[in-house]
Amino acid sequence: MDSLKQFFDENPKVALGFSGGVDSSYLLYAGVHYGAKIRPYYIKTAFQPQFELDDAKRLCAELGVEMTVIELDILSNTVVAANPSDRCYYCKTELFGALKKRAVEDGYRVLIDGTNASDDAGDRPGMRALTEMEVRSPLRECGITKPEVRRLSKEAGLFTWDKPAYACLATRIPSGKQITAEVLSQVEMAENALFALGFTDFRVRVLEGMARIQVPSGQMAKMIEMREEVCGAVGKHFKGVMLDLAGR
Repeated sequence: MDSLKQFFDENPKVALGFSGGVDSSYLLYAGVHYGAKIRPYYIKTAFQPQFELDDAKRLCAELGVEMTVIELDILSNTVVAANPSDRCYYCKTELFGALKKRAVEDGYRVLIDGTNASDDAGDRPGMRALTEMEVRSPLRECGITKPEVRRLSKEAGLFTWDKPAYACLATRIPSGKQITAEVLSQVEMAENALFALGFTDFRVRVLEGMARIQVPSGQMAKMIEMREEVCGAVGKHFKGVMLDLAGR
């Protein structure tokens, strides 16, 4: 595929699996820009923090696009909740299965997502699920990498252009450890507390009931300087707070 314009010329009516992140946000913009009938579907589960939904709503409002929100109890899938190493495969199958069902009901036959050309299919079980479900990835098909998505998003004036990558909350829990709504809530509240303290692009990972905080190296000194505030804020939700000195 040579360009997104060509893709949307050939596929003028598409349903987009929309997360509110950098990639799917630019893809939504491009679809609108090239005149496609593109409908974003946001699948709300316990794995997405509230700010992702808020960002998705904000972008759709700015682009004048109506978004469909699908509520899904992902933890009712016992395999996903058991958190095997290939959890993402089962999760994506569940998510896009629900999306596909709703999209077809709404008259959309082509499903797309925001996977870009920088994403490595080799270590992403979720991409195998997308392939099996015939979900197309225009950014990847057109050879558009993550840095290019950010550059194009900035040129388009999208507020998401410099939004840090944000993996779902389930990635904070070690493989093989049961995922519960309670621990996901703990992680979300702890990460919200760190956002409020001014930290960005971090992770609060769960280790034996404790929080293991990872921040970029450039924020390590600030984290140590604000040790008491961090322990107070994150310690409300976990029995112990640790700082990963290796960073992110």
